[in-house]
Amino acid sequence: MTEKKVSVLEGFKAFLMRGNVIDLAVAVVIGAAFTSVVNSFVKGIINPLVGAFGTKDLDSYSSCLKGTCKVVNGEVQGIKIMWGSVLGATLTFLITAAVVYFLLVLPMAKYLARKAARDAAKEGTKEVVELTELEVLKEIRDALVAQSRGDGTGTGASPGRPLG
Repeated sequence: MTEKKVSVLEGFKAFLMRGNVIDLAVAVVIGAAFTSVVNSFVKGIINPLVGAFGTKDLDSYSSCLKGTCKVVNGEVQGIKIMWGSVLGATLTFLITAAVVYFLLVLPMAKYLARKAARDAAKEGTKEVVELTELEVLKEIRDALVAQSRGDGTGTGASPGRPLG
């Protein structure tokens, strides 16, 4: 019974220590911190730009489904569609996606492509070096075989004395 608990705990530990789980946790923390930056950007820059043409607050843009919405005794009568908040959320999403893509994804993709090209070049060089070493070893083998046969092509054979 304790063996199963130990193996389950070891499996859980292995799961937590895998790179993708750690990367995901870091991404969530960075994303949460980055959300406040993007929200500040939208409220501080985008909303005033939109406010130049209308209201500063995107959430105040709305339409009524039937006629005009009336406020009676603090309650809105009619069906109010809050398309301004959808627009604000969409802008926030697009800005976040653009920043993540251009500052994180694109540079990482370029780095990985360069690394793959370097690794491929190293593999090509390694194969050439191995092939050259193999050719040298073959030449040494051939020279030793020729020397042992006494055909005079080796450096150790004397011309007047046969080997073998």
